[in-house]
Amino acid sequence: MRTSKRLSRIFAVGAAVTALVGLTAACGGRESQSNNSQEAKSVTIGYINWDEDVALTNLYQAVLEEKGYKVKTQMLDVGPIYAGLAKGDVDLYLDSWLPATHKQYWDQYKDKLEDLGVWYDNATLNLAVPDYVSDVNSLADLKDKASMFGGKITGIEASAGETGIVQKNAIPQYGLDGAMTLQNSSTTAMLAALDSSIKAKKPIVVTLWHPHWAYSRYQLKDLKDPKGAMGKGEQIHALGRKGFEKDFPALAGVAKKLKMSDEDLGSLEDAIQKAPKGQEKTAAKQWADQHKQFVDQAFAGL
Repeated sequence: MRTSKRLSRIFAVGAAVTALVGLTAACGGRESQSNNSQEAKSVTIGYINWDEDVALTNLYQAVLEEKGYKVKTQMLDVGPIYAGLAKGDVDLYLDSWLPATHKQYWDQYKDKLEDLGVWYDNATLNLAVPDYVSDVNSLADLKDKASMFGGKITGIEASAGETGIVQKNAIPQYGLDGAMTLQNSSTTAMLAALDSSIKAKKPIVVTLWHPHWAYSRYQLKDLKDPKGAMGKGEQIHALGRKGFEKDFPALAGVAKKLKMSDEDLGSLEDAIQKAPKGQEKTAAKQWADQHKQFVDQAFAGL
């Protein structure tokens, strides 16, 4: 009888220990799950109206929303983008050109930003003409041929880094003051002017950059730059506001490891450009479905 009671107590203690272990494991599992779910799920991505930024921002939005994020995108000029990041109004920006194009903004705001790494490392700024403009091959040719272009370089947004570089470097270094002026407008207006000029086979010189889908659609020629006024090749960085990596550890990890080749980026841009207005995210989603291996690898961990 005593033995039976003793065995009953042993079994009771064992059951209690087992239950405690199980409870501890369960709590630990819930704690681990809770830690993994601490990633903020509402994110604001700012972007400028440059095609690589439009394309990548729509890809991020399409993929993140499938992962359960609430994504707000906001198109701004480049100066307000950096100011918004610095104030915390924008969480993420995917098109920071460094070290030259956006140098003034990086220098001004870098203490309030987080550099999440480089996703494209073959970026260049250029002045370009249609290839049928056969007697203009260099920035050095522009002064004598200024009248061919109506004394005008067709530019983009006034706040764009390339605008400042053309105005402060290219024009004075090649003696274009008084011969040519930089006409600022918008990227959309520049591309419309380029398209209409090419259809009419008229001369035009525009501010352009690599990567850009226009080089796939049109036969264009980058003007040589023997003085190096337009700067060397650059890298495109993803930037977060201060505290971004703490609030979005998984998303920061994606931004740090995502890389795009010319082929991948070109096909994504082309898909976005062919989409009807307002359907850019749908086009990005379709591209993601067609490039599942790339997307699964690039966005792993979310």
